Amino acid sequence: MNNNDHKNTAISIAREAGALLREGYRQTKEISSKSTDIDLVTQYDTRAEELIVGRLRDAFPGDAIVGEEGQYSNNPNGSGRTWFVDPLDGTVNFAHGFPVFAVSLALYSGDRPLVAVIYDPLRDECFHAAAGKGAFLSARGAAGDDQSLQVSQGTELASSLLATGFPYDKHHSAQDNLAQFGAFLKRTRGIRRAGSAALDIAYVAAGRVDGYWEYKLSSWDVAAGVLLVQEAGGRISAVDGGPFGLMPEQKNALVASNGRIHEEIVGLLESIPA
Repeated sequence: MNNNDHKNTAISIAREAGALLREGYRQTKEISSKSTDIDLVTQYDTRAEELIVGRLRDAFPGDAIVGEEGQYSNNPNGSGRTWFVDPLDGTVNFAHGFPVFAVSLALYSGDRPLVAVIYDPLRDECFHAAAGKGAFLSARGAAGDDQSLQVSQGTELASSLLATGFPYDKHHSAQDNLAQFGAFLKRTRGIRRAGSAALDIAYVAAGRVDGYWEYKLSSWDVAAGVLLVQEAGGRISAVDGGPFGLMPEQKNALVASNGRIHEEIVGLLESIPA
């Protein structure tokens, strides 16, 4: 099975999980917290992950799985590939009825991304990519009518629209991204903080925003977005401009951009004390 086959299966799984979230969006939610009071989980996070993990195990029994809600599967004699699963990226939004959240699936071989799928169930927009095959958007369930994704053409930070987010420990950590946010606010056309890292990075790939930066992200938050941006002609790096490597067991920090404003973003981040 090639990467396109893996991608098509992942799209089908993401759409199925998205339908579950869409159904649960207007229902009563059982909300609890995890690492902090604002790091939320609902019964739909858990149900969506159980669905996704079950489907992936059936389709790809040799692949390992890393899921946000604690579903782990690893076959020591398996394929060497790993799926990174965020069943509901934007749980705080979902819990409050704010209509921005997504399902995110990514397949890696070691540190190399092979497949990426980010599905927005409310807008029925599916962003997807396979390594070396480009990045695409399937909108409103349109079969065979995928739109090729390309990053924006902007060349100056001053005329750019950026996206970012804030860490779950912002209430008690000095590393809260506020100084960086303020600096970019003064130097750009605008900043959007929508509450879903997966969709933020997908929007870079789609040219809807010109760049994105964020700290303290989990692997499943960004795994799919990395390939989408690269396949759409953009650039991914660490916040210091060095190579970005996904760290499954640690927090990740990255910059995603159209490539043309990348050095300006990195330069401004480097000028701000951590």
